[in-house]
Amino acid sequence: MSDTGRMRTATSIFRPLLAGLALALLAGCASTAKTPADPYEGFNRKMFAVNEGLDAVVAKPLAKGYDAVTPLPVKAGVGNFFGNLGDAWIGGNNLLQGKLADGASDFGRLLMNSTMGLFGLFDVASEFGIEKHDEDFGQTLGRWGVGEGGYVFLPILGPRTLRDAGGWVVDSSVDPVRRYDDVPVRNSALGLRFVDIRASLLPADRVIEEAAFDKYSYIRDAYLQRRRSQVADGRISRQDD
Repeated sequence: MSDTGRMRTATSIFRPLLAGLALALLAGCASTAKTPADPYEGFNRKMFAVNEGLDAVVAKPLAKGYDAVTPLPVKAGVGNFFGNLGDAWIGGNNLLQGKLADGASDFGRLLMNSTMGLFGLFDVASEFGIEKHDEDFGQTLGRWGVGEGGYVFLPILGPRTLRDAGGWVVDSSVDPVRRYDDVPVRNSALGLRFVDIRASLLPADRVIEEAAFDKYSYIRDAYLQRRRSQVADGRISRQDD
């Protein structure tokens, strides 16, 4: 590879990282002591309405069609495959958070499922009792004291905090699917993953519709509570509620 090629590759890796860290620092400056405010609520509600429209017209019909025509073993294999790819970065985040045993477990899952599980199509590791974790760079930032920042809602991406938006930039920059060179294959894989994830959320739609008087507030509060729990590994004191 030429020096120019190396420079371009380095730039493609570090530019998203720097952007994510900049957003995370902004989150730390904008955060409140206990409960993050919703300072952009007017904007967020508009974006929420846009997202609801896109979901109703595009995402949800695609998810319903996929769910209806795809056999359960195939759906399980698709979910397992993408989940296996994610275990590498999950393990990396556990190591960054100082959770060495969990990180080693994640890389063990990746090795086992990539070999015995036929490139991740089968979750053999879970059958052997190796727990699957759920970590991302937003949680890593939170682990080291970066504040949540204001709540934001973005079309397609959905609910975020400023910290998590910065974390998402970094997560995306190392996503093996997004970094795959073959554009048609990459875009097809991204589309399949999106539809598979949306299909997995279909059972929750009815629960939210029935439980929420204000759907926007319900999703916001549930998201923030869940993220706090994830950052604290489930250890949330009553003072944080």
